[in-house]
Amino acid sequence: MTGEAEYTIDELAQEAGATVRNIRAYQERGLLPPPRRAGRVGLYGPAHLARLKIIGSMLARGYTLANVAELVEAWERGHNVADVIGLETALASPWTDETPTHVSHEQALQMLGAMPEPHVMAMAVQLDVVRPVGDGFVVPSMKLLNVAVTLMREGVPLTDQLVMIAELRRRTEQIADGLVAMVVRHIFDVYGKDSLPPAGEAPRLAGLIWRLRPLVMQAVDSEVARAMEKAAQKHLGERLEHVLEHMHEDGVKAP
Repeated sequence: MTGEAEYTIDELAQEAGATVRNIRAYQERGLLPPPRRAGRVGLYGPAHLARLKIIGSMLARGYTLANVAELVEAWERGHNVADVIGLETALASPWTDETPTHVSHEQALQMLGAMPEPHVMAMAVQLDVVRPVGDGFVVPSMKLLNVAVTLMREGVPLTDQLVMIAELRRRTEQIADGLVAMVVRHIFDVYGKDSLPPAGEAPRLAGLIWRLRPLVMQAVDSEVARAMEKAAQKHLGERLEHVLEHMHEDGVKAP
């Protein structure tokens, strides 16, 4: 046992946003390694999930299955397969340890107090804050939902929060795109924009991607903290000074 997550073919399909039929087709074409057998059940791991996500990404960008097959063959001719899979995993693995959480209708009511109006719920679904299922909802990020619930209890309407989430997502996606493009331009493009890295470079590049993850998060945290401090002073500083002045005039000592 490796301790890594394992999936049946149905679970893998759901996790990757693929179909069981396509997974079997990819295996037949040699695009996907065979699963580990546990009796009569085939079990797939993170490497299979990473490979599926890359295949899906390439197909979404207009590549054909033949193009994908050529890429896989080229990599596997000149690279150690384990190294290739390691780079794939580094590229395609989630950047968060959060896993989607199922919330029943009763739990949602307890959290929200009342179900949002239909147009507000439609907006939440469109932003993928929640995903309706038969007996409730799947919540991709409980951290985000907990923030929304806390602010709602303090009087901030969910509609306003969803508008801000949409704007936050748009801007952060722009920043993330710029950061990744910068890394690609200065590190990956040295091998040529349409060329594969030479044999032996896959482990170093995979390690670089893993190291970049906490570094990027540190940079983002630092800048968000700076921006929040500036915004808090801008919007609340004068109001706090005004309150303190009145407390002084009224002879009330600040704690």
